[in-house]
Amino acid sequence: MNKFNPNINSEAEETVDPAVFDRFLAAAKEANQVPPGVFESFRIKRGLRDPDGTAVLAGVSNIGNAHGYILSEGERMPDKGKLEYRGFDMTALVDGVSAENRFGFEECAYVLLFGKLPTKEELETFKSALASYRHLPDRFTEDILMKAPSPSIMNKMATGVLSLYAYDDNPDDTSLENMLRQSMEIIARLPSIAAHAYAVYRSHYFKKSLNLNFPKDNLGTAENFLRMIRPDKKYTDEEAKLLDLCMIIHAEHGGGNNSTFSCRVLSSSGTDTYSAISAAIGSLKGPLHGGANIKVQEMFDCIKENVRDIRDEEEVCAFLRKILRKEAGDGKGLIYGMGHAIYTKSDPRAVMLKKYAEELAIKKGFGDDFHLLETIEKNTPALFNEYKGTNKVMCANVDLYSGLVYRMLDIPVELYTPLFAIARVTGWCAHRIEEYTTSKKIIRPGYKVIVQKQDYTPLDER
Repeated sequence: MNKFNPNINSEAEETVDPAVFDRFLAAAKEANQVPPGVFESFRIKRGLRDPDGTAVLAGVSNIGNAHGYILSEGERMPDKGKLEYRGFDMTALVDGVSAENRFGFEECAYVLLFGKLPTKEELETFKSALASYRHLPDRFTEDILMKAPSPSIMNKMATGVLSLYAYDDNPDDTSLENMLRQSMEIIARLPSIAAHAYAVYRSHYFKKSLNLNFPKDNLGTAENFLRMIRPDKKYTDEEAKLLDLCMIIHAEHGGGNNSTFSCRVLSSSGTDTYSAISAAIGSLKGPLHGGANIKVQEMFDCIKENVRDIRDEEEVCAFLRKILRKEAGDGKGLIYGMGHAIYTKSDPRAVMLKKYAEELAIKKGFGDDFHLLETIEKNTPALFNEYKGTNKVMCANVDLYSGLVYRMLDIPVELYTPLFAIARVTGWCAHRIEEYTTSKKIIRPGYKVIVQKQDYTPLDER
């Protein structure tokens, strides 16, 4: 039985005696301890953040800016959240394409890569270029995705991107021209890698029919993704445009978020584009980063299973108190989808999702579910401060609403975080290019070594 997915049987047999492994485990536990308070005594900024939550500056960037507070006389003051792409307000980009009733993710990618809004001709040329790059290399699906199925779509996406190196005639060239070409190819191909990896996953582990749908050149990223993951290839314009909106708001979030910083760290070493992007995918998989939207859905389902009437605000609040007391949920005392490292009064991504998803939620019969999320958003700050005895300003983050949006779009939970990666890869590629071309210094922070000096003892004397 696979410990990560109980539906998957593992044919691999254990080769190490459990008692022997327990000795390894005990030794590892002993070797990986630090005395209490050691981080504070050396003034180490864990997570590269100051005690008040402000981030340690690691570089400069022209790409993305996530604003959620103001520093006034040394104090962190809450402020309305704002997210900018190359100086453009993300909400203005979303509202703009929505007002014109068109798709905007490709335009967003253009802004992130080139720093300006495209003209109609520039946008169409860019879309055509992505369309020409969108198809996977010959036999890529058969040789890379099908021969070694994975229970994690994210891991398969990472290995898929890394495998593209072998299909590139010039993979290690780090000229701007070559990195831009590689970036556009990865942005275009990642949705196909994710869709095909999921199809193989369903077929291999759950014995479903293998449906390999392929992208069409006249469709954009959101439409193609829905077309590829649905056996009947059908979707509505409203569904595709809501997914397109999700992709715009997930496309970029500044250079300091974990996955983007991972990409910049690898890029600073001079490594190839495929290695840098696959590392970012691995980072995004983590439950403290991109995987958080799945934790929200698990909590959401738990609330629905245990609360008799989810429209009863008092009953929902009583259960939220149980979650905070670690008496319900996953036992960690966290209300997922609430709070953020940067945003205080509001997360603009959550604001946009809430604004544009409500109508479809009601239309598709998810009105009560949407109301439950609003109840969580409304009451959690007071409940949290009541339980912790604090006065923290807290808002809903993007993960609170994104999971429900994906569920409304009939997107399998296994593809929630992969969709995040499909959108965020545009920001990763922009940051890779910027890091390599402007910083020109390997990122190499220091660590305070606290281990005591030890003398070597010959093997027979130990």
